[in-house]
Amino acid sequence: MNEHIEKIKKATEPLRQQIINHKVYSAINDIEDLKVFMQYHIFAVWDFMSLLKSLQNNLTCTSVPWFPKGSADTRHLINEIVVGEESDLDSFGNRKSHFELYLDAMHQCGADTSQIETFIATLKKTGNFNSAFISSGVPNEARNFVDFTFKIIGSNKDYLQSAIFTFGREDLIPGMFHSIVNDIHKNFPSSISIFKYYLERHIEVDGDHHSHLALQMTSNLCSKDGQFWKEAEQATIESLQMRIDLWDGVYRQLKNRKSTIKHLSN
Repeated sequence: MNEHIEKIKKATEPLRQQIINHKVYSAINDIEDLKVFMQYHIFAVWDFMSLLKSLQNNLTCTSVPWFPKGSADTRHLINEIVVGEESDLDSFGNRKSHFELYLDAMHQCGADTSQIETFIATLKKTGNFNSAFISSGVPNEARNFVDFTFKIIGSNKDYLQSAIFTFGREDLIPGMFHSIVNDIHKNFPSSISIFKYYLERHIEVDGDHHSHLALQMTSNLCSKDGQFWKEAEQATIESLQMRIDLWDGVYRQLKNRKSTIKHLSN
């Protein structure tokens, strides 16, 4: 494997372990806790799609008239990932983006989708992120997470976008979380079957095939430029820290919820 990729993996492994072993997972004990988790996580699912499309815009020709752009190998890599993420199959065989699939999962289990829906509607209407955040009451940790992603998008550096896409997004949901969801599913099969399917697709598509494609894409974009690799490593470290901060926010919200319930029951 590319020595630069190994270096990034080694440098970021402690942060990756913090995410995989985060206390937020053990705080999810029932479907109500899962709803809170989803209400935060949906923003990471949405901005992942934005990061994906920014990469496609930068690496392929998405305007008319068409002209060949960049490396055909890199175009193939990003286009294949886009097809899977933007038009996958749901459990009924219908084409859905992973974001739309996640929204379906939230609707099925009764999670509040008003924040993400208001955020998107306001952003679509005004093009102003600050207005969208304020009008929807997005939690600070989710806002900071999205802001960082769009800071990288705004850099117009495709190698940085590819780096946080590759190392900051893939393979970060641990087996423990899948076990928790499976246990909840046993008690509420009609409420979280879509979310269970989403996680299974994440393992099958994102965690395997797409991760290999993304690694190759980052290798192609950074190539032999030492400065590119150095910047890619720093951006990856920042992106993983943002994920930890997001999970910290979810954890605090879950603890507050449990404290309130305990107080009311006394």
